[in-house]
Amino acid sequence: MANVNFLLFESAVGFSVFEVIHQADAVGLELPEVKESMKSLDKFGKMVRLASFNPWTSAAHGLEAINLISEGIMPDHLKNTLELNLPQTSGKKSKIVLGVVDKRLAGEISSTFPGVQCESSDTSEVVAALLRGIRVHAPKLLKGLQDGDINRAQLGLGHAYSRAKVKFSVHKNDNHIIQGIATLDALDKGINSGAMRVREWYGWHFPELVRIVSDNGTYAKLVVAIGNKQTLTDESVDDLANLLNQDQDKAEHIIQAAKVSMGQDISDMDLAMVKDLASNVSKMADYRRILAESLDKKMGDVAPNLQVILGTPVAARLISHAGSLTNLAKYPASTLQILGAEKALFRALKTKGATPKYGLLYQSTFIGRAGPKVKGRISRYLANKCSIASRIDNFSENPTSRFGEVMREQLEQRLEWYAKGTKPMKNSDAMEKAIKAIMEDGTGELDINNEMIAHPSTEPKEEKKDKKDKKKKEKATEEREDRKEKKDKKKDKKRKSVGEDVVMADVTEDGEHKKKKKRKSVSAE
Repeated sequence: MANVNFLLFESAVGFSVFEVIHQADAVGLELPEVKESMKSLDKFGKMVRLASFNPWTSAAHGLEAINLISEGIMPDHLKNTLELNLPQTSGKKSKIVLGVVDKRLAGEISSTFPGVQCESSDTSEVVAALLRGIRVHAPKLLKGLQDGDINRAQLGLGHAYSRAKVKFSVHKNDNHIIQGIATLDALDKGINSGAMRVREWYGWHFPELVRIVSDNGTYAKLVVAIGNKQTLTDESVDDLANLLNQDQDKAEHIIQAAKVSMGQDISDMDLAMVKDLASNVSKMADYRRILAESLDKKMGDVAPNLQVILGTPVAARLISHAGSLTNLAKYPASTLQILGAEKALFRALKTKGATPKYGLLYQSTFIGRAGPKVKGRISRYLANKCSIASRIDNFSENPTSRFGEVMREQLEQRLEWYAKGTKPMKNSDAMEKAIKAIMEDGTGELDINNEMIAHPSTEPKEEKKDKKDKKKKEKATEEREDRKEKKDKKKDKKRKSVGEDVVMADVTEDGEHKKKKKRKSVSAE
């Protein structure tokens, strides 16, 4: 490994370049004497020397530089610092070795300065140890700093960098969708398990109520309202009807069932426990309904086209499984098709079996309505449309649901095509229909780059067509000539082979005897 000549130290106060005066080898770094010398400023100060220190001009300047470095881009401030402090070499005979922290920044510096060879802390233990020592003694090695300047700069720059990374549009934030669908799934499990306990517990007292009311939330509310079945009278019809969406018949049926119920009596203490559990289940059911409505509105703002195609639950689960709408938009349609069936996919690859045809998309109504032989084909077509819809939702500034409505119509037509053979709509016609609907609405705006749209006259088009036709004709004539030449060669070969056969057939019997005699004479000799 080449000796390190310089070190680039990126701190919260600016860029600094250190010249390496003395360095230990990679084996010597493990010695306890060398480790102790790294901790001592007197000994470590003899190993490196400050060549240049360029602080930030402002906090915004530092934040901009750190953002560029985090993406592997070298800022102009750093480029000027290296040009002024590093010796200029062509790199043909010898190179300067510069130690840096980030591997991506090392590649960027090496490509910009051909005479500089970069070693990162990942590739060189010596660079990592020296940069670690500089980081420990930076407040004293960097000139012009007071006590606590670096710590305060690190705190302020860290907060600013974090705020810049967390910035998002309030209306197009898919993080709330991911948390919302996860909460919905957890609520469903909690409501189902709690309702099952309530049904089983209260069923000992009023078993007939289970057959009359099937909804978990409504059942829990009725348990809280009824309490002891013996307290029900004909005057309670209106109260029960309010809980049953004004269903008078069902309320009267409950009162009649309570009068002839076969359930056992229940104590006041047990009834209080059952009512508390039922109250919690009903509150969870109410919150689940409110959360579902909020998630539906949020999906309409973030991914309206994907919502129209798949529905809110399936579309939200796709976004949650991908991690974000941006990640989902980057996936190809083949990956989106089996998203959620990763275990089955790797199991099939391992056992060399059949790979899955669908993952989370199986919950869509289109696959459920398709026939058994067509489920794989409709899932592939559905994945294509979902991939297009996710990209439209993610990369458009004002997403509308018009594209999703047209693509859903295409899916319906594709199902009819599989069932009845009716011809579906073409993609070009579908996109034109969606764009026309958006223009008619006037609310949505398409971001169209007019410079990318060419408006040539008809004459150049005709000239291009003529040129293309001439080229096609020339190619066709060349291909015909090549075919003729190949056919002529084949005919010549056949003629030659036929002529040889004829000559061999015309040979007389005397000739055969002569050949035999010659062979005998040769053998005799």
